[in-house]
Amino acid sequence: MAAQVPLWHHYLRAIRSRAAPRAQDYQRAEDVLLTVLERVHGRDPRFLVDYSRDLEASLFALRSSDGPVDVEVPLRVDAGALLSEELGPAEPGGGPASCRLGVPRGGAGLERWVTDDVFTAASPSDGSAEGCGHIVPGKVLRLLRDLLVAAIMHCKLHGLVAPGALNTDSLREEGLHLSLLVSGGWRAVRFHVLPVVRCRRRVPALEGAPRVPGFPEGSLKRIVGQEVALVPASAQLWRVSVDYLLTRLLGALGTLPGHRLDSLCILDRVNHESWRDGGRSPGLTFGHLKTVLLWASALFPAPEDWAELQGAVYRLLVVLLCCLATQKLPHFLHPECNLLHGSGLDLGALYQRVEHFASQPEASLRIHATHLGRSPPPRIDHGVKALLQLPASDPTYWATAYFDVLLDKFQVFHIQDQDRVAAMQSIFRKTKAAGEEAS
Repeated sequence: MAAQVPLWHHYLRAIRSRAAPRAQDYQRAEDVLLTVLERVHGRDPRFLVDYSRDLEASLFALRSSDGPVDVEVPLRVDAGALLSEELGPAEPGGGPASCRLGVPRGGAGLERWVTDDVFTAASPSDGSAEGCGHIVPGKVLRLLRDLLVAAIMHCKLHGLVAPGALNTDSLREEGLHLSLLVSGGWRAVRFHVLPVVRCRRRVPALEGAPRVPGFPEGSLKRIVGQEVALVPASAQLWRVSVDYLLTRLLGALGTLPGHRLDSLCILDRVNHESWRDGGRSPGLTFGHLKTVLLWASALFPAPEDWAELQGAVYRLLVVLLCCLATQKLPHFLHPECNLLHGSGLDLGALYQRVEHFASQPEASLRIHATHLGRSPPPRIDHGVKALLQLPASDPTYWATAYFDVLLDKFQVFHIQDQDRVAAMQSIFRKTKAAGEEAS
């Protein structure tokens, strides 16, 4: 096994060699976009510019794919003064409930939010004694699009952005966001611009827990204290987005020693090159893999789990394989939401690709002819999928001891802690007995 380790590190170094140029291109593209958004704010102060994007460049540098990057444009409104009207739970697997944002009658400081360009007055049949109408996300999006068009033309006319950095032809309204392609030099970055209302909302998955295993102490308290965003859910409705909190959680993981972010970097590269055929085929997104890392970090909290690169990658792989086998990837902060629900992906075929990589990763890690050679035999037999499906019928399997069994199947369980070894062996006996009963 020791001879395989340099291959993993060489693969990681090859990815890292491209990280600095990617980060520079992203930073230049983001600077162009911020210049445009500053002009938008100058024309309409209701739209603010969010400069707290210190982690986005480093996360973009981790990626091998050039998928879109979300950019939130906060609205200058006191969310606490608005009337949030919850419209019941979302459909199963569909995420948090939607809501309408009402404006109270005579609300102080809300005069700029009852104009026709962002607001729809309540009809007599609405029967709301408190609200006079609603802030409508569809109207806000159209206004922001018009402001962006005017800002782009102004910035180009006055030489505030480099020639060719962007043009209005690339600005498109795609459903619930605005898509804008911005050149950062050699690379162009696709931004998804969306208006948001920042507010205080409960995050049950993080409440009442001073720390979640696997994350730095104190980081969760700081992150939970930050605001979440209400983003467009439809032309009329808003929904809660915790993407900002997830980005901060990833940033907290990056402060810990070990190979957590390195493992994400490697799997994203393999996903892009092998599982998605160089980006030509549909498949997992960087967002899916970020969620897998968050779960793996909570399930494998010990520093020794992340000390060795190959073992760190397999922590993500066993979680990912389990999610594909059960066709369920729970949202980290809203576990009732299945991120694979409605994805349209062929999860069976995707599972086969991921399992093949986990069994014989060497072929996908070879980046030039000097790495050619015979691959070691497969690490597993074909009976592992039944084991991976156990959490679907018994959620108690979603625990460290069960995933330690999977690590042992892939020959990468090297933990010395006796309590953990005993827990793993107990689960192994349980799964073996269940398999004998089923046969």
